Amino acid sequence: MNKSINILVTGANGQIGTELVRALRLKYSHESVIASDLQLEDDHEGMCLKLDVMDAQALAQVVNGLGITHIYHLAAALSANGEKAPLNAWNLNMQGLLNVLEVARLKKVQQVFWPSSIAVFGPDSPKAHCPQDAITIPATVYGISKCAGEYWCQYYNKQYGLDIRSLRYPGLISHSAPAGGGTTDYAVAIFHEALNHNNYTCYLEKDTMLPMMYMPDAVRATMELMDAPAENLTVRTAYNLAGFSFTPEEIVRKIRNHLPDFQVSYKPDFRQQIADSWPASIADQQAKWDWGWQPDYDLSCMVTDMLKQLENKKNHHQDLIGELTGPVTDVLRKDA
Repeated sequence: MNKSINILVTGANGQIGTELVRALRLKYSHESVIASDLQLEDDHEGMCLKLDVMDAQALAQVVNGLGITHIYHLAAALSANGEKAPLNAWNLNMQGLLNVLEVARLKKVQQVFWPSSIAVFGPDSPKAHCPQDAITIPATVYGISKCAGEYWCQYYNKQYGLDIRSLRYPGLISHSAPAGGGTTDYAVAIFHEALNHNNYTCYLEKDTMLPMMYMPDAVRATMELMDAPAENLTVRTAYNLAGFSFTPEEIVRKIRNHLPDFQVSYKPDFRQQIADSWPASIADQQAKWDWGWQPDYDLSCMVTDMLKQLENKKNHHQDLIGELTGPVTDVLRKDA
């Protein structure tokens, strides 16, 4: 353990934060990774703070008081939720980032990680194998905030020498936390509905191809980027990151290999327009060249593991219910 490292994770209760905090604590220690969010959750593995990144003074007090050396800034409003309240999404995504950048600069934080997204691309970007330097004219407030944020990150790196690093995440699929209001969230919800109800109504058309990634790969990519020597990095906006691409129809076929009776219908909503503005696949050669990125999971492996993990959690939950209700049932039987 490196005792000189103290890590603050903002938005730690979210989809990425839930698994990233766990991975960081395994690598460093439970004591040196502080999880923070607007709402406190039970956390028996390490420190958890209630923190609003919109409060720059509170953020500075935490960074200064705990000797924070690294910040992983994950707090954000995502694409679909952002379109429901665009000004609120812009304020949270931009002011939250600027607060983190300024506090990191003033308090001389060693490293900052901030996630960007494929949402920086828009209808004018290439649909297939969208390259690192493709035109970025986003169609959502989420994408606009990510695009602007990338240039703020580059500015703080070049102007102040702040070592901030970023990835353009594709759609992320996780079994550890519920989805947080993104356009690609159907790829998480579909597993829960398949296991719990054996049917699902998808809000995208069946042939909508989008770039996706399994969360273990996303977490590993984040940590590998942060570990890469600074002199190897040629991108100071955000690196393209690719896992695999698929359509709703394709993932349904993969799930049916395990659950043959699974039924799906399609009822596109406003999220279809967002999805149509994004690339169908991402080219990430720069990440491969600069820091050796390679994904571990393809679509089939992801589906198999997601179903396994969720089934195990479901069984564990049922076992706990059985343990709690068993003694009561026994008493009732004796009384009868």
